[in-house]
Amino acid sequence: MTTSAPALTSEVTGTYELDPTHTRIGFVARHAMVTKVRGAFNEFTGTAVINGDDPSQSSATVSIKVNSIDTRNADRDAHLRNNDFLQVDDYPEITFTSTSITQTGENTYDVTGDLTIKGTTQQVTVPFEYQGSAKDPFGYDRVGFEGATVINRKDFGVTWNAPLETGGVLVGDKVTLEFEVSAVKVS
Repeated sequence: MTTSAPALTSEVTGTYELDPTHTRIGFVARHAMVTKVRGAFNEFTGTAVINGDDPSQSSATVSIKVNSIDTRNADRDAHLRNNDFLQVDDYPEITFTSTSITQTGENTYDVTGDLTIKGTTQQVTVPFEYQGSAKDPFGYDRVGFEGATVINRKDFGVTWNAPLETGGVLVGDKVTLEFEVSAVKVS
């Protein structure tokens, strides 16, 4: 038996802030052609304005501190922060600002917007699934969403790579961005 989250309703209409202790903004990239490296950003802020009656009138913004990248390997994290990859000294934040939200199913939504990495902005669409809403033990109203999309890192000027002796390259071009969102209603 499978259950699905209820559709958005007017009860969830409001302004929400991401709860960084219950939200994960992560990524997955192919490494050495044979495995994947997973990581996350540990510092970010975000706001969503949700219109439960008309999701197309909703919006979202996210700002990620690039220096907070965490792949559970200090040397790799330092390399990702430097000029070969994310160039954190010149581009300390990754940002996303929605430009449209389209309901695609009973509890699914495409969130399209401008993603800026290393000063380069590209339009991306992230399919999200609404996980539901609840009042937590502290009396706060929460909503949950999960989504993922694939980008090409080269589209954002992240082009460094190293050839492998056996053929191929060290870092894959495609990066999956993963979002597990818990947001708290603030108004």
